[in-house]
Amino acid sequence: MSLAIKPRPPLEGQHFHVVIIGGGINGVAVARECARAGKRTLLVEQNDFASGVTSRSTRIIHGGLRYLEHGELGLVRESVRERERLLRERSHLVHPVHFLFLLNERSQRSALKVRAGLWLYQRIAGRKSADLSEMELKRVERALDAGQQWSIFNYEDAQCEFPERLVAEWMMEAAEAGAVVRNHCEVLAVNVTQGRAQGVLLRDRISGKDERVDAGWILNCTGPWADRICQRSSVHTSKPMLGGVRGSHIVLSRFSGAPSSALYTEAADGRPVFVLPWNEQVLVGTTEVADTADPAKTAPSNEEIEYLLRTVAKLFPKAKISAHDIKYAFAGVRPLPNSPGNAASAVTRRHFLHDHTPDGAARLISVIGGKLTTAASLARECARKIGIAVPEPTLVAMGPGGSLDPMLDQEVLEIARAGSVSEETARGIMEWHGQRAMDIARMALVSAELRAPVCPHSSHIVAEVVEAYRREFAVTLGDVLLRRVPVALGACWSESCSREAGLRIGAVLGWNEQALGSNLESFETERTAFLKQPARGASALEAAAD
Repeated sequence: MSLAIKPRPPLEGQHFHVVIIGGGINGVAVARECARAGKRTLLVEQNDFASGVTSRSTRIIHGGLRYLEHGELGLVRESVRERERLLRERSHLVHPVHFLFLLNERSQRSALKVRAGLWLYQRIAGRKSADLSEMELKRVERALDAGQQWSIFNYEDAQCEFPERLVAEWMMEAAEAGAVVRNHCEVLAVNVTQGRAQGVLLRDRISGKDERVDAGWILNCTGPWADRICQRSSVHTSKPMLGGVRGSHIVLSRFSGAPSSALYTEAADGRPVFVLPWNEQVLVGTTEVADTADPAKTAPSNEEIEYLLRTVAKLFPKAKISAHDIKYAFAGVRPLPNSPGNAASAVTRRHFLHDHTPDGAARLISVIGGKLTTAASLARECARKIGIAVPEPTLVAMGPGGSLDPMLDQEVLEIARAGSVSEETARGIMEWHGQRAMDIARMALVSAELRAPVCPHSSHIVAEVVEAYRREFAVTLGDVLLRRVPVALGACWSESCSREAGLRIGAVLGWNEQALGSNLESFETERTAFLKQPARGASALEAAAD
């Protein structure tokens, strides 16, 4: 079997009601909302969808317990409401997770304050969290530093292990509703004439061609790149819209005593830090460091890696965690509103829509802020801002994937039989593809090459990769292995896995040796730029577990 990737039709001279710049979770959500309303919509992303801030997040869908400290009750209500919608509508991707809030005698927050906050949090959510088993609580207590007195509080939030997959689903729904979507397509400038944004100048990074399109509205959803888009387009704001804050994470191999629930605790400086079970590994984050450099080149510093490693090593001294346990580290720049003089933790996590009419660019709107949890409500607000009547959805509405529960054995068996694949593979396909899992299973039945695992350590199969190229707008191997079928984020992945995956994928897609080499080289370049390997042997890192 050979799959020919069709060239993308030109955009030159076309007119769109709405052009959305930026293909992170916010931009894709906005494109979906506008397309569903019948507006001719263009979504463009300079790299790949979800390759920026979205893929560098802590991967939590949460109501924002910490926002209560700053009195942002409205944001907590919005976040809780959107969390509940995602749990219902995307149950294969968004799962409830037990959190344990850990305090010791050095904590800056009092047990009384935390208990009151959790009570209010549950009241806003309108339901009581399920209690964690006594056995799990005891297991966590045994693993913690026995030299300290711990207070442990239990609450419930949610996790989206792979927001890249959520973006892929929303992107496909936008396209099915009529949106034109283009990744690897950079906006060089917004065309502003006579005080109004009229269109954009694009550069297709695949073909190298420049194209101009006209637009009724332009929505700048580029996150930390928002100010740069305005600067390129000679749209002058009175002050920078953003105050970039870098958040870094480390991913550890699972260690002895690693909890199966998520932990919310304090670092030595009182900052909140999460320790999360993720993708058969442990995700620890995050930091808050001012960063106004190029967001595309952001990377975790050795100091941030050490900070996170020390935090988890002190929490679990018996595990003797060291720098050798770090699989990789990654960082992203949060597009927080410019708030000079305020600590990063005190800057609001609410989003804002900046209308550029006073800046001489009417019909250009920049989205400032936003987060995974509230992307859908932000999209509705954007649509209303440009005159689209969008009703508030009800909580009982079920979207694609909503009727599928990956834990239902009958569903898994049907997928396994349809594709002649193992139950483990069927479950993995369901967890990542929801209701589209059956289509992938039927494709897999065509040949043994399509049923082959992407790499020897994975249950995910080559048919999922073909789906990514055919229907999910994947262009590069990185688009596939880091985002559509993100097996390269797994615990096993190495250069040999990349080579094996390239050979198996190339055999189906009809790559020759040159195409295989080119795809692998660009993939490894992207992977190593994104997933940083900390410097081994750095004395500070090696001492973190001492």
